[in-house]
Amino acid sequence: MYPVDQSEYNNLKSAIDKLTLNDSSVTVHRDSSLALGAGWRLGFLGLLHMEVFNQRLEQEYNASVILTTPTVPYKAVLSSAKLIKEYREKEITIINPAQFPDKSKVTEYLEPVVLGTIITPVEFTGKIMMLCQARRAVQKNMVFIDQNRVMLKYLLPLNEIVVDFYDSLKSLSSGYASFDYEDAGYQTAELVKMDILLNGNIVEELVTIVHKDKAQTVGKAICERLKDSLPRQLFEIAIQAAIGSKIIARETVKAYRKNVLAKCYGGDITRKMKLLKRQAEGKKKLRKIGNIEVPKDAFIKVLKTQTDK
Repeated sequence: MYPVDQSEYNNLKSAIDKLTLNDSSVTVHRDSSLALGAGWRLGFLGLLHMEVFNQRLEQEYNASVILTTPTVPYKAVLSSAKLIKEYREKEITIINPAQFPDKSKVTEYLEPVVLGTIITPVEFTGKIMMLCQARRAVQKNMVFIDQNRVMLKYLLPLNEIVVDFYDSLKSLSSGYASFDYEDAGYQTAELVKMDILLNGNIVEELVTIVHKDKAQTVGKAICERLKDSLPRQLFEIAIQAAIGSKIIARETVKAYRKNVLAKCYGGDITRKMKLLKRQAEGKKKLRKIGNIEVPKDAFIKVLKTQTDK
């Protein structure tokens, strides 16, 4: 969480301190980003908790904030002695996606995993198994507690459950399933840094680290949700998901369009072409100078992935 303007940092700090006094479940750590400045890394109980906390900041303290995509601490094993000397350790921990090192500097990436225990009524077992498989989980055990209940044990990557796994689990099981997890160390993973671009400019708040196999589906989902959240402009907005220089997904928000041919009744075609050409040039110029303001609620909407069917 970052203040929209860095001059508001101290006001936001006191607002967060006051709110955390009567909400002890929120964890707060200082953090900073090259693009967004000084801010905090906050831990919540879930998406709803985050939304309520954000609304209270806005309504009670009149604070406007930037929320970025939730992340988990990854590790990277450095490849050369020169880099190890530079970082002063062989394994570096990556908390902010901006610090994500290039593949050429690293022998392998490590992601945190957890051992999750799910207790659910038998009739929901199939749906929950499908949900876990979609989240790259590995089944470790399955025990029938009695005729109606079953206990499932899964090894899950932490970044797959950190945002909305619990919400999805509750909605699939009509609220009956329970979920508990414990730390299970780190495992090697094919990780990539995914940028979200609006008309070629990177949106720092939406930069994420994702698994290589899921990059395209995650990128496509974020682009689709951003398309629904962004207000239309007088110029076209290209929403793209990119890994390095490779574009993996794209959506376009169409421009508002004035009918410049309304006043032309019949007449020469070249007159119409001239008007259309002038309009196209105006749109092109607007696109170069036009700034796209991303609404605050768009970031929360992007995080809310659709319930896994």
